[in-house]
Amino acid sequence: MLINFFYCRLHGSYEALKYGSMLDGLADLTGGITENILIRQDATSCARLLHKLLDMTSIITCAVQPPNQVRSHTEKLANGVQIGINYRIYSVERVETFNGEAVQLIKIRNPLGQSSEYIGSWCIDSSEWSDIPPQEVERVQGKLQEGEFWMPYSDFVKTFTNLEVVHLDNDTSRDEPSLHHKNTWQMRLYQGNWQKGVSAGGCRNNPDTFHINPQLHLLLSEMEEVVVSLNQHSIMEPKVIGFTSYSLPKSSTETIGKAFFKKNKSLFNSQYTNSRQVSHRCQLEQGGYLIIPTTFEPGQESGFTLRVYSSKPLKLKLLDTVPLLVKSAIVKAPPLLDGKSFSQYESVFLQLADEHRTVNSFELQELLDACLPNDYIKSCASIEVCRQIVLTFETTGTGRLKFSDFKDLMCSLKFWQTAFKNHTKEKTGILKAERLRDALLEVGFQLSSDVLATLILRYMRKDGTLRFGDFVSAILHLTVSFSKYFNNIYHKVS
Repeated sequence: MLINFFYCRLHGSYEALKYGSMLDGLADLTGGITENILIRQDATSCARLLHKLLDMTSIITCAVQPPNQVRSHTEKLANGVQIGINYRIYSVERVETFNGEAVQLIKIRNPLGQSSEYIGSWCIDSSEWSDIPPQEVERVQGKLQEGEFWMPYSDFVKTFTNLEVVHLDNDTSRDEPSLHHKNTWQMRLYQGNWQKGVSAGGCRNNPDTFHINPQLHLLLSEMEEVVVSLNQHSIMEPKVIGFTSYSLPKSSTETIGKAFFKKNKSLFNSQYTNSRQVSHRCQLEQGGYLIIPTTFEPGQESGFTLRVYSSKPLKLKLLDTVPLLVKSAIVKAPPLLDGKSFSQYESVFLQLADEHRTVNSFELQELLDACLPNDYIKSCASIEVCRQIVLTFETTGTGRLKFSDFKDLMCSLKFWQTAFKNHTKEKTGILKAERLRDALLEVGFQLSSDVLATLILRYMRKDGTLRFGDFVSAILHLTVSFSKYFNNIYHKVS
């Protein structure tokens, strides 16, 4: 009862446990990843897999799950196996009868310590043991501990429905004495989060946003069977989660664009479920692979951990874009703006300017309010944005703009407006947060996910969108940041 109490405390309440499962409990208590394998789906493959898992640092259990999923700890099958109990598998032995028939036996342990309850073939008092030499009986029967019994594989696949397996790496397997002599799983993990507007693009059913999900590059030095596991950190409000993988033969360090996912078919897809953990086993050739962990719906936020297990060395790294100023976001004014002279603005500018023909942020706000054509553009004429404009365009510390600066601003606003419109197809004047990265790239800023996340937290509205004023403010923010970065580099070099 104590372990039950503290397990509930770990998750906050008994209420939180109603979203969990047996596999979730195994994962929490061992620190490993779990895998559910249907035994009867392919009995031959299951036998091969069982032999492999018994050589690894894996805890293998088997259970009987009735079709209606109702587990009763009092129900028993005809051979004495209880429904709803996870029996542990320890080994597989091959014995040969006097008739030359080979029998594969599986050593199973009842966690309740009641081996006598099993009354099927090759049970402790079965007549089948007289069909093999006494030394074989001693070799096999002599290894039995309390609660353990042998079952032929042919009966095993008819009796049990599921293998529920916990895979442990070098660190997590140390506390289990029965695994000390086993081959250790190689494990690589990545902990991240799905953030609205940054990395919560939803599943592949959402082609316009799927590419913004975290992208993990898996490298295998040789052909290997791997287990990929995705664990969400949401307990009280679990999301529907899963992952998709693609072949990625070329080495890459930066994120893969939208076009790649529209042209290429996925290599494999996990199931999507609101379980705490989703896992998938697959055989992969030597080379590179792209793994995309996602929620099913876009815009859903949660933390997650993705782990890849293999019996051979592997590498896993996050693909991300290096922050880079592709081109200047500030457009220098030509002699004419759209074929018209700047004189139409100059008269208004001079009315508000001081004796030095300069304006401060408050006067700039009045100026923009008079010169900008509509409310959609005028959303960038708030006093906060005007202060940013002055800080960006005026670098001498006076806090005032000359008319030449104002001309550059008007040309830049025209350029930024075009980029903004190119990414607001559904509704004019509203930019979805998921499109901010592409819109800023058109302006001239290549951003990493961390930088984008900061901008989203600062400028995204409650409905998950940005207005033109927010977009302009983000551009000015980045312009100043990149300018300071380059100035620091210049001073260090000089």
